[in-house]
Parts: sequence; C-alpha cells; structure tokens
Amino acid sequence: MPDLSPEVIILVLVVIMALAFDFINGFHDTANAIATSVSTRALSPKTAIIIASLCNLIGALSYTGVAKTIGGGITDPFKLENGLVVVLAALTSAILWNLITWWFGIPSSSSHAIIGGVAGAAFGAAGSGAINWSGFISIIQALIVSPLVAFAIGFVVIKLVSWLVRNSAYHKTNRGFRSLQVVSASWQAFSHGANDAQKTMGVITLALISGGFLIQEPGEFVIPLWVKLSAAIAMALGTAFGGWRIIKTLGGKIMKIKPISGFSADLSSALIITIFTALKLPVSTTHVITSAILGVGASQKLNAVKWGLAGRILVTWVITLPITGLLAAACYVVFDVFL
Repeated sequence: MPDLSPEVIILVLVVIMALAFDFINGFHDTANAIATSVSTRALSPKTAIIIASLCNLIGALSYTGVAKTIGGGITDPFKLENGLVVVLAALTSAILWNLITWWFGIPSSSSHAIIGGVAGAAFGAAGSGAINWSGFISIIQALIVSPLVAFAIGFVVIKLVSWLVRNSAYHKTNRGFRSLQVVSASWQAFSHGANDAQKTMGVITLALISGGFLIQEPGEFVIPLWVKLSAAIAMALGTAFGGWRIIKTLGGKIMKIKPISGFSADLSSALIITIFTALKLPVSTTHVITSAILGVGASQKLNAVKWGLAGRILVTWVITLPITGLLAAACYVVFDVFL
C-alpha cells in the first residue's frame, strides 16, 4: 500500500468535499430550474427532475470560463500558500451554510457561499494581500447586477408576452404556455449547470495548482477532464434528488404562478444566466431566478408578490457573503492548527 503524504490526504478530502458541495448545490438548486413548471403542472415533479438532471449535466460540460474566473479571479493559485487548507476551509463554510439554509427552506445562494468561502479562507490564511481585489470586485458586481437585470427583464417579458396573446382564449393560452415551459425549464437547467458546476471545477483546480499537484504556467488555468466530468456528474446526481422545501417557496409562496408567468420567469432568468456565463462571470442562479419571478409578479400587480417573504430572502442573500467569509476564515485558523 503506497505511503500517503499529508498533502495527498488533504487533497483527497478537498475533492470529496468539493463534489459534496456540488451535489448539495444540485440538490439545493433543483427548485430553481423546475419550481415554476412544477407549480403550474406543466411537468410532473418526477419528469421535471429527470429533465433538470440531464440538462444540468450537459450544461456543466459545455463551458469552462466561469471555472477560470472562480479559480483564479479571487486569489492567485500560483502564489497562495497552504492552498489545500484554504480550499478545505472554504468548502466547509459553504457546505454548512447551504445545509442550514436548505433546512429552513430559504433559497440562499450557493454561489455567494463558495465565493465568500474562498475569499474568507484566503484572507484568514494570508491577509488582504491574498485577495485579487480587481477580480473579486468584478465577481461581486456580477452578483449584484444580474438579479437586478433579471427583475427588469422579467417585468418586460411578461408584459410583452401578455400583449402577444391578449386576444387568445384563456384555456388555449394556458395549454400552450405549459408546453413552452418544458423548453424554458430545460434551458434554465442547462444554464444552471453551465454556470454553477463550473464553480466546483474552479475550486478543485485551484486546490490542485496551489498544492503543486497540477503543473501549469503562471496565468494558465486549464481544467482537467476528470474534474469536469466529476463535477458535472455530482451536480446532476444532486439535482436528481431534488430540493422540495425550496420548490415550495419558489413555486408558490412568493407569488401565485400561472403558465404564462412561469414561462416568462423561466425565459428571463435562463437568458440572463446564459449571457453572464458567456461573459465568464459567475452569478447566483438562485438570485437571478427569484428576481425574475419577482419582476413577473410586480408587473402584474404589486400586491401579487408576498414582499415580506421576498424581504426575508433578500436578507439571506445579503448576509451570505460575510457569514461564509467569516466562517471560512475561522475554519482555516482551526484547520491550520491540526493539518
């Protein structure tokens, strides 16, 4: 039996934790892609989960730009000391926060959790000098701008779609938009996999480079094939298990969703996520999708949206980054003593 060094053991633990985070991300965020289609009965829960799992898998294998941004945009893997422990602390923080918010049925952001975790752990390890502030700020800007744009697009799309079908019979319109929701939910699941699974790919590659297990030229950031495949599969498996607590929140507690509004919300959020993915920028799919739902609801009638619940969700969004950052920094301090 080969003699395993402490670094190899930590790397194995990091990979396991990263894939666990990816699985929980898929589990946690299943509702994002299918909540509206399940709520409007366009798809049965079982069919929706199968479609979401397959589309998440395909999306996860389609891009690598976001992975490079996550792995090299927050901190420099070529200069980061004790990088394996940094990544381990970041993942521990993100997983804990995801589980806490899942338990309470709050659609918090896995993206915020892992980004806050990486930044907090790097800061805990080497202070502010370990943070690539220009890259980190650009990521934060994308996280802030994307839901605002999604709200606006959702508002406009539902107005446009409603105008286009204004003379159609109500039952015919409902039937048509239930069919269209199959397409929009599939696109949304694809875009979710394309953006979210890459975050795990970036974190694993960050650990490999900083730990000296993947030799690349400074500035180069190539994702190994096994990392792509394992992250994509973990995301798809997590999606297959679903997150019914959050489906209940997104699928009905925020607003009453009809087929036309569900399609409009799906279309708006999938479009925004795809655009930001093409720009190699990570977004919170949870933020974008929820904001699109809010935009659709607000365009119809302000009191159609349960703003109290929306406010509680917003608070969770705001506090995720600082909480996971502080938690990750604390985890690093503890891990550094024992590892």
